[in-house]
Amino acid sequence: MDFIIVLAALAFLMFVAYRGYSVILFAPIAALGAVLLTDPGQVAPMFTGLFMDKMVGFVKNFFPVFLLGAVFGKVIELSGFSKAIVAAVIRIIGRERAILAIVAVCAILTYGGVSLFVVVFAVYPFAAEMFRQGDIPKRLIPGTIALGAFTFTMDSLPGTPQIQNIIPTTFFKTNIYAAQWLGLAGAIFILILGLSYLEWRRRQAIAAGENYGEGHTNEPEPFEQEKLAHPFIAVLPLLIVGVANWVLTKQIPNLYGESVSIIPAIIGKVSPVVQQTKAVAAIWAVEGALLLGIATVFVFAWKTVLGKFAEGSKSAIGGALLATMNTASEYGFGAVIAAMPGFLVVANALSAIPNPLVNEAITVTSLAGITGSASGGMGIALAAMADTFVQNAQAAGIPLEVFHRVAAMASGGMDTLPHNGAVITLLAVTGLTHRQSYKDVFAITIIKTIAVFFVIALYYTTGLV
Repeated sequence: MDFIIVLAALAFLMFVAYRGYSVILFAPIAALGAVLLTDPGQVAPMFTGLFMDKMVGFVKNFFPVFLLGAVFGKVIELSGFSKAIVAAVIRIIGRERAILAIVAVCAILTYGGVSLFVVVFAVYPFAAEMFRQGDIPKRLIPGTIALGAFTFTMDSLPGTPQIQNIIPTTFFKTNIYAAQWLGLAGAIFILILGLSYLEWRRRQAIAAGENYGEGHTNEPEPFEQEKLAHPFIAVLPLLIVGVANWVLTKQIPNLYGESVSIIPAIIGKVSPVVQQTKAVAAIWAVEGALLLGIATVFVFAWKTVLGKFAEGSKSAIGGALLATMNTASEYGFGAVIAAMPGFLVVANALSAIPNPLVNEAITVTSLAGITGSASGGMGIALAAMADTFVQNAQAAGIPLEVFHRVAAMASGGMDTLPHNGAVITLLAVTGLTHRQSYKDVFAITIIKTIAVFFVIALYYTTGLV
């Protein structure tokens, strides 16, 4: 019965998300409804002590990243830099390759260490402009961004600094370059199948006489000036963000050490505030990089941006607030579900799968799907079963690097179900609905999930690591 309650809560949340209802409202309803059916006396403690604690913790850590990402995307739009880059890309590769261009931009940013949530905000103005000029249906934008930001650069390519590739290092004592050849093969598999699918969908739409469409919401404001910035100037803020994020990620721990103590300057005995640097170094790095990116736009286009910045920043802040609260609600939902007895039933059932790599892949991707979070599902799975995975690896003679890569890739498989925070953020930023665009996001999700088992089969066939 506990297991059925967990599945019912998950199914309910996916249903309301798909139907367009606010996850901010229905995530706590779904989570606490499950608690009510399991142990009514725990509803209030679960809400205050777990759901709100995790939700507020997410806002505390990530709202500045969402906010700066939204403002960065907005000034890129207002400056006309997005149109300049689009024009340059179209000249180089042609209008018909807009999908490839957007995937490439997303991949560069994500692999450079920029948070995938930030990538959504930053790339959307480029994508909307390119798809509009190429007369490609807007509904294909979410699937395109998902392929570039949520898949092979998030957890497949060796060396990616995204959290999904970092978490396994603490359990398997590996590094972010683990199983580099398997990761590279998986990335190529995802890229080829994903691009083929999206191009097929584009050709279908053209054959049906469909174009970009009209009456869309959250459309980037058209850039009216005829003279566009030089492509190098236009792309410079993106390069600054990528490079600065990499540099700051390396230097912040050296600058601040293990922790920073702050003694409040007020009268009386006050305990010092201690901030552990390792816990926030990556967040600080992204925030610093985005600030530099925004400053770079103002340096080169302050006259153009300043006149529209007051109104433009309001819409950016509204979008950032909505995206943050959507994702934070999902985070609270996952925490409550993971604390329930039915979730333990799921974890125990998954542990019975005999093949060690298949066991790990199905366990991680299933828990990521249930919680709606790649990092959350993988963290729960590895915290509970890492010792078992290590023992299985030693017994079967499989390098732990392979377990690292399989866990990372599996976390980004079924995590993008309709209730996933990144999916909801992506749709909110692009002004589209699940009904309009989720079909393509789910297709990319299926390709990503298949890629994990492709990598496992490749390892067993060739021994490639």
